[in-house]
Amino acid sequence: MHYEELVRNHAPVWPYPVNYAKENLVICDVLIIGGGIAGCWAAISAARRGVRVAIVEKAATITSGAGGAGVDHWHALCTAPCCKVTPEEFAQVILDSSEGRWNGITTYIKARESYDCLLELEKMGVKIRDSDDEFKGAEFRDENTKLLFAYDYINKHTARVWGSNAKQALYRECKRLGINIFDRTMVTSLLTKDGKQGAPVVGATGFNIRNGEYYIFKGKATVLCIAPGKSWSFSTEMSGFSSLMPDGIADHGHAIAWRAGAEFTGLTATGPVMGGSGYPFGGIGSNSESWYACSIVDSNGKEIPWVDRDGKLLKSVSERYRPAPGQKFFLCGGRAGSPEGKPKYDFRSPSPIPDWRDRVRTGEYTLPIYADLPSMPDIERKVIFRLMVPQQGKGLIPIYRTYTDAGFDPDKDMLQYYESDIDGVRTSKRLQVPEFAGLVIDWDLKTNLDGLYAAGSSVFSAGAHAHAATTGRYAGRKAAEYAKGVGELVFDRKQVDVEKTRIYAPLQRKAGIDWKELGFGVNKVLQDYCVGGRIENMENQELLKIGLRWLDELEAGEASMSFARNPHELSRLLDVFSKISFGKAIVEAYLLPQARDSWTIFKQDEGRTIAGKLPFNYFGDLRENYEAHSGLQR
Repeated sequence: MHYEELVRNHAPVWPYPVNYAKENLVICDVLIIGGGIAGCWAAISAARRGVRVAIVEKAATITSGAGGAGVDHWHALCTAPCCKVTPEEFAQVILDSSEGRWNGITTYIKARESYDCLLELEKMGVKIRDSDDEFKGAEFRDENTKLLFAYDYINKHTARVWGSNAKQALYRECKRLGINIFDRTMVTSLLTKDGKQGAPVVGATGFNIRNGEYYIFKGKATVLCIAPGKSWSFSTEMSGFSSLMPDGIADHGHAIAWRAGAEFTGLTATGPVMGGSGYPFGGIGSNSESWYACSIVDSNGKEIPWVDRDGKLLKSVSERYRPAPGQKFFLCGGRAGSPEGKPKYDFRSPSPIPDWRDRVRTGEYTLPIYADLPSMPDIERKVIFRLMVPQQGKGLIPIYRTYTDAGFDPDKDMLQYYESDIDGVRTSKRLQVPEFAGLVIDWDLKTNLDGLYAAGSSVFSAGAHAHAATTGRYAGRKAAEYAKGVGELVFDRKQVDVEKTRIYAPLQRKAGIDWKELGFGVNKVLQDYCVGGRIENMENQELLKIGLRWLDELEAGEASMSFARNPHELSRLLDVFSKISFGKAIVEAYLLPQARDSWTIFKQDEGRTIAGKLPFNYFGDLRENYEAHSGLQR
């Protein structure tokens, strides 16, 4: 039996009533696209300023997004009473570590508002303090505030929190404030004034992925809060739980902004996909992120020593959480603002000896390597496995509960440490995402399109949970302020009808190529013809041109013959269309001249990709500009 016939004849019956003909008009002051961490914070912030707010979320807002499954770290608590790092110091380290190639605006917003954001979350019902004195007397606990800290125990800029219920708390607050939430609804385009590309944004279109109903959202201000990803690594079957990002993530948020004429940067800063295949993120032995600073040993039980920034051997576990002599503070636990994954030397954290992988190759240490939880002090072992692992995203059920139910005991058992550089468990460097790509924003978090704001991973050089929360909170109040000063807006009916025809076209076809097969094809084109990093791509212009030709042919050929049998398949197919659209944007960006002394910014103009320049330090003085634009009094 042919594959198409098999799919067509053996498809399960769609369990929901479908009404593609029904059209719904939603009018609001502030429209939030994406109900993740940034989206919920933006909605709450806007609603508290007395405007009508609507959230549109493709999944279910109560658990959706990268932070939907929890958070165990809260970064940049620079205004907390016990923190010894100022917002200016924190932001400058991030910028210096990336040689200025980072988003100074959102980095500083995070440093200024992270602690206030965390206190608000506490009021919503999330536990942020050791209120039961479970860790009383621990070196990482501040006795005055009962906050627990990670990494640098002296300077206390990163807190450990019980955040597995953070998303549910945000959802309850959204409901309490009367925010209109449209779950299972996919936004497919931004509406612009007079239907023109580059004009002010006046709303959006979308459809319900269960009943197929069409939606027109009319908003005076719009905040885009959708994370990108998985253009290169498409298959959810292959990636499993190895990434903190949602399995259904796509580039459709970037794609709809691109088609509207919004400016992007970082399109040529693609990098390896995080956790590309196999093991659950945080569920293997490690000594970073939630597991910092766990001891590691080889298969003979020989411990791999730790050293400080200057290479001095550290004799105790406690020393791993302290700056080196003369070091102001250190950053660790992730990218920390640096594309290379490390802060600059002055702020580098303690770590296992840097050449331990080479020593494995010479036979000094024997594979496999293990995270040695049993050898850690009791309270450190407890805070890693009993607090941080279950509270982090995707950590509670697939890791903590599953491992515990299977008999894993951190007091006596070790987990294997999978090191991609030495044991062959490597994700191909071809599997990439536009990790630093995002919308260019100003100090109001507004894009170049009036009425369109961005937060979270929609902006360029985005960060993790605290970044999403603080930028969402900031963008929401700025969007509300803008909406209050805007008169009634009118959308272009022709633009609505053209988009409606586009998205429902695959439903009219009964056979052809399905969303998964088309998606694999797009994925492979990007893997084969847009590979490596910026330099490699710029040296392979002919390869890029072939890739662009393939994407054009897929768009004109197979994509035009694709079909969908129900609203869910239609949403997945539209995701693939977005991958084609934004994938072409990335390839075209590589083919354009690149600025070496500034950000290269790209946008679409009447079907052409055009480039411009923006100085690395276009955001100016951080403190001065923040205080002039934030709208907060201190």
